[in-house]
Amino acid sequence: MGRSEAEVVIVGAGAAGLAAARRLHDAGVDCLLLEARPRLGGRAWTVEGPAGAPLDLGCGWLHSADRNPWPAVAEGQGRAIDRTPPPWGRRALPIGFPLADQADFLAALQAYHRRMDAAPPGPDVPAAHFLDPGCRWNALIGAVGTYVSGAEPDRVSARDLGAYDDSGVNWRVAEGYGTTVAAFGAGLPAVLECPVTAIDHGGRRLRIETGKGAIAADRAIVAVPSGVLAGEGLRFSPALPERIEAAAGLPLGLAIKLFLSLPDAEAFEQESRLFGRTDRTETAAYHFRPFGRPLVEAYFGGRLAASLEAGGPQAFFEHAKGELGALLGSAFAERIAPVATHLWGADPWARGSYSYALPGKSGCRSALARPVDDRLFFAGEACSEHDFSTAHGAFLSGRAAAGAVLAARGSRSL
Repeated sequence: MGRSEAEVVIVGAGAAGLAAARRLHDAGVDCLLLEARPRLGGRAWTVEGPAGAPLDLGCGWLHSADRNPWPAVAEGQGRAIDRTPPPWGRRALPIGFPLADQADFLAALQAYHRRMDAAPPGPDVPAAHFLDPGCRWNALIGAVGTYVSGAEPDRVSARDLGAYDDSGVNWRVAEGYGTTVAAFGAGLPAVLECPVTAIDHGGRRLRIETGKGAIAADRAIVAVPSGVLAGEGLRFSPALPERIEAAAGLPLGLAIKLFLSLPDAEAFEQESRLFGRTDRTETAAYHFRPFGRPLVEAYFGGRLAASLEAGGPQAFFEHAKGELGALLGSAFAERIAPVATHLWGADPWARGSYSYALPGKSGCRSALARPVDDRLFFAGEACSEHDFSTAHGAFLSGRAAAGAVLAARGSRSL
């Protein structure tokens, strides 16, 4: 590894870790990023698709883009911001979903969220509590819930979901969100393929055990997914049961993208969408011609994504082929082909896609973010109370953790 100590070690080089390291590095602090993967970016990952098209296998949309810090970062890198409205903000294609039914579904979805928002203070219940019993659209509302949270409404805290702050503005980076996040780490001191297995904070200095040897540090920022912490993929000595319990209350939901080739692309409207089924929660959504490219971006969430992961990428393709064949004909289904995907639940450094709070666990985000003895700090989208499940929530939490480190350094000499 070449180094045996640093003043501050940042564990994890996703959006949160990079934001923390950038702030510390720019402040002149001796810091070091340790990343288990052979690349920067974490759950932001852009790969090259057909004809060199950048495909985001992780986060792709700049949510709350009018207050999201990443557009400015991307523009500073010379990248193009695409402001085309997202497909979920417009009517779906009326194939298997007549426009009148779409209007009825939208009204039911909006009423569901109004009931949740208007709920009086009380016990933290599952979001499914606010479904209208007997509503014909409950299954599809549940499907949309899996795209948003990575889990079905019966598993998601209504209070936590209601705390999410969405401005409704959604943009994209033409060259890829993952490309932007990874490039943000250029020039930062980092060691890749260096998983951290344990942090001993019982001595005068921290001892950070890695796959490439131990590092001594005065402070550390832990910026790994909550699923890794809950599964104790990173151990602490002395143990930190309150942090592990908080992380367990914030499991990572599952949302998997599968990019498909699109034959006769000109026959489909750019940035249009289909639901695979409208009568069940276990269905995918299909985004046609993102950026005008001859591709379909299929999106699977929740229990459906988890069950398909067990069968690997081919299981996702077969499911998509079946749903699209039922909607567009068997001849169409036989002509599509898988292009790219990533199984985030099976990824040992992620263990899921993005966090949601279990019912009764809405307070776990602030509990997870709380520092330990002004030496251990925590960051990541799961630590964000209002921007969780997003790369900008991760960015802001990383900046905040770095700010807390700077404040702690100023409060006493080491």
